[in-house]
Amino acid sequence: MSDSNPAPSLYAPREPIFPRRVSGKFRNLKWVIMAVTLGIYYLTPWIRWDRGPSLPDQAVLLDMANRRFYFFWIEIWPHEFYFVAGLLIMAGLGLFLFTSALGRVWCGYACPQTVWTDLFILVERWIEGDRNARLRLHRQKKLDFRKARLRLTKWAVWLLIGLATGGAWVFYFADAPTLARDLVTGNAHPIAYTTMLLLTGTTFFFGGFAREQICIYACPWPRIQAAMMDEDTLVVGYREWRGEPRGKGKRTPDSQLGDCIDCMACVNVCPVGIDIRDGQQLECITCALCIDACDDMMAKIGKPRGLIDYMALSDEENERAGRPPKSVWKHILRPRTILYTSLWSLVGLGLLFALFIRPDIDLTVAPVRNPTYVTLSDGSIRNTYDVRLRNKHGEERPFQLSVKGDPSMRIQIEGSPDDKVTVPADTAHLTRVYIEAPKGAPPSSAASTPVRIWVEDLKSGERAYKDTTFNGRGN
Repeated sequence: MSDSNPAPSLYAPREPIFPRRVSGKFRNLKWVIMAVTLGIYYLTPWIRWDRGPSLPDQAVLLDMANRRFYFFWIEIWPHEFYFVAGLLIMAGLGLFLFTSALGRVWCGYACPQTVWTDLFILVERWIEGDRNARLRLHRQKKLDFRKARLRLTKWAVWLLIGLATGGAWVFYFADAPTLARDLVTGNAHPIAYTTMLLLTGTTFFFGGFAREQICIYACPWPRIQAAMMDEDTLVVGYREWRGEPRGKGKRTPDSQLGDCIDCMACVNVCPVGIDIRDGQQLECITCALCIDACDDMMAKIGKPRGLIDYMALSDEENERAGRPPKSVWKHILRPRTILYTSLWSLVGLGLLFALFIRPDIDLTVAPVRNPTYVTLSDGSIRNTYDVRLRNKHGEERPFQLSVKGDPSMRIQIEGSPDDKVTVPADTAHLTRVYIEAPKGAPPSSAASTPVRIWVEDLKSGERAYKDTTFNGRGN
């Protein structure tokens, strides 16, 4: 290609977006959701929960050092990770369900990127003014004292929000009051400071500068959502048959103009900077702010609300013909959403069932294979096992071990004169156990004999067992 016709650039530089303030039912709903989600995130680590003298009193705690997850009265151990996996499956199915019913409603209302971006825009509007004032400040080339003061003030507040975000995150992994004191006095672990610094920087950049770029380019969900949606999904759309031809001017029978006066209110409030009148687009996060802006304008010019609204593609033909669309519930309750709801409910019920039937004591048995058995001087045969006892109570408990399989077998605990062991509160205790078959016991025809090791909580009477094998009987 000649120099006079250079190749077009494949990269389009970002054009900053300055959404205008809008009020309405969807904007109010977003304020409520933002307040609730941020309140949960920032305040949850400070909720106390009494579990006894030897256990942490933080309601929600990811205790990585002791490999525990505490959630109010629920305690998840490492071998119970299937609860976490089940919750992740439920989250995925829930996302599929809401997307199938209402489009990218998660992205528009509850996604952390959306919530923090809304908060950062609120700060920006509070300091620099609404859309027109921020546009003038952005287009001002000269960096005078006022512009520098506003920018530095805005960035300082953003950094404080980012710092609070990173601080709240690390509080989920340690006792919040103790860690807060250590952070202030400089005694916290370097990992805590590193994590806070990283999250402060990412929150500051994602919420303050990247904003819609994260939703459009970094997040994979816009590319996946099409598989979750169909012609009955309710999404934000523009009633072209009612609004076109758009234009300004007085509406008369001779003007042939539609209801859209081309005021650009829907574009000016959009946090991703698109024109919903061009149809459904990958960038749209279904936040519905354009609905509030358009409804407000329709009310001012005396036209019916709903020019921009939640609607389904399957209703287009009826609406163009002047017939009423299907009810909202007919769009929501359809085979796809019912299937997602059923799967979500089944996983949830399964987790609840597993939670309520899990025992407060548990054990694992690992036979020591080197050697598989030992012949003692009196002719008896000994097998060695590593037994891990889990005491999930908030107090230490005495346990008694026994073996079932052959009445002649006897069990012995290393370091203990009998078959009893005391396990501290909320602890997995590893102990070495010996099972012996005396000389002269009836031999087995096989090289190994199945046995069952029982453990009994001597305080509550609760029992648990694990099956294993005893080697050497056939010799």
